[in-house]
Parts: sequence; structure tokens; C-alpha cells
Amino acid sequence: MMRQIRTSAKAVVIQDGRLLAIKLKDDQEEWFILPGGGQDVEERLPQTVEREVREETGMEVQCGDLLFVIEGVHGESFHRVDLVFLCDYLGKAENAPLHSDTNQTGFEWLDLSVLNRLPLYPSKLRRPIMNFYEGKEYTKYLGNEEVGDPECLK
Repeated sequence: MMRQIRTSAKAVVIQDGRLLAIKLKDDQEEWFILPGGGQDVEERLPQTVEREVREETGMEVQCGDLLFVIEGVHGESFHRVDLVFLCDYLGKAENAPLHSDTNQTGFEWLDLSVLNRLPLYPSKLRRPIMNFYEGKEYTKYLGNEEVGDPECLK
């Protein structure tokens, strides 16, 4: 089977103990993902994450260090590789054209102290983000997120 690999850049933006997240909703449930998205041809990853955050939230960020790598090998028509970067919040973007994703209803700042109990996906990111924020050791390569992976409630 021939499948494409899709590279995306995601942002971890933290302010006052809270994590910026995109809010999604369908008929059944509500959940969150990190802002970010697919890399365009000839676009560097820092440019991707900064553009995507601006388009999805209307906020300006500056891309910093790579924090995590996570894959989505199954469940989509492509093999997804997400590169998750720490980003500094710079403020509201002036006249930013917003391009929301399918099912996006806005964005929220999630409390990092209870992130492991919130519906942030991929779920394998929850505990490593908390550990990073708390200054604890954390794993950078998180592997493949399978459908049905256990919630990170430790």
C-alpha cells in the first residue's frame, strides 16, 4: 500500500500555567488538539508552526526548541509525523485571517495542573507536556498514537 507521509508542526504555548489548545466539537463530544498543521512545500518548520497558530487562533508566536515527536501511523489516509515545538506567545496578530479546521469551535487555555485528565489529543502528549512544565524529565519521541491508547491519568 502506498501512503504519503505528512509532516506537521504543532505548538506548545504556555501562559500563566495554561496551555493554548484548539477546541473541536462534533455531534458526540468535545476535545482539544495543539495548534498547528501541515507543512507547505519550501516552508521551514518554524514558519509552519507560526503560520498555523496565527491562522487558527489569531495569535503571534515565536517558534523555539523542538519538544516532542509523535506519529500517527494508522487511522488516517497518510502517515502523520507531528513535530511539537515550544513557542513564545508574542500577542494578538493584527488583521490575521483565521482559517479554522473542520469541527473547530475556537480555542481555550487549558490548566496544566490537570492536563492529564482533559481530552487533549494525541493523549500521549498530556503527561510529557506536564512534566516539561514542571521541570521533570520527559520523553521526546513519543512513538505512535494508536486508537484506544490509554489515557495518561498517572
